[in-house]
Amino acid sequence: MARFTDRSIVVTGAGSGIGRAAALLFAAEGGRVVVADRTEGADETAAQIAAAGGTARAIRIDAGDEDDVIRAIALARDAFGGLDVMFANAGISGGMANIFDTDVALITEVLRVNLVGPFLAIKHAAPHIAERGGGAIVLTASVAGIRSGAGSPAYSASKAGVINLAAVAAQQLSGSNVRVNALCPGLTETGMTQPVFDYARDVGKEDRIGRLNPLRRGAQPEELAKVALFLASDDASYVNGQVIAVDGGLSSSHPVTRQEYGKTAV
Repeated sequence: MARFTDRSIVVTGAGSGIGRAAALLFAAEGGRVVVADRTEGADETAAQIAAAGGTARAIRIDAGDEDDVIRAIALARDAFGGLDVMFANAGISGGMANIFDTDVALITEVLRVNLVGPFLAIKHAAPHIAERGGGAIVLTASVAGIRSGAGSPAYSASKAGVINLAAVAAQQLSGSNVRVNALCPGLTETGMTQPVFDYARDVGKEDRIGRLNPLRRGAQPEELAKVALFLASDDASYVNGQVIAVDGGLSSSHPVTRQEYGKTAV
């Protein structure tokens, strides 16, 4: 099923992880993809798409820089005739420092990329998507933005902002037929989290990865990308202003003593 045939799509942070997985899937379903990233991974993703028979253009951008975001959208318009979907996925972690060890420069940079970036994506993509009769904007937030315990103060605050931004944007785009939703990944094996996965495997504790969620495992980027594609597709034509957690069930509960399947809780 080619849900994105001849549709023009921009994916930020597409050089690796969830962004790369989404760009590959968009292209596999007929989409024409602008692969945007600040690293050479953008070129690698575009090459993978081309090798699979898809259509892509790579561009190096800083997703938190207004001129760069405008350039990526302009490339979509010039190369593919317009814009139908924006997947504002780029983000940085900002480390794991607590509030008292986080300096202003760090939190400012995290907010610039993780929150200002999606803001710029909405601001500059929405008018062009509306021109085409409507479409979708998907923002990558995080379960860390839903409640505490899944990220640093800087990262968590930035992702909480993305969640609210999706709701506000959906309202302010009333009548445009442009939908805006936020995707909230749980622990996913990407470049950002790779050290966690690698360490667990090296010390023989891979079974502890994701142990706090009911599925008791981490996610692969493709699992998140498939949900992003759903939100961007006509299958989600009545889904707007929503926050979709894709976290193995982690955010379905406050921390409790887990009841083992088939056993009585102690």
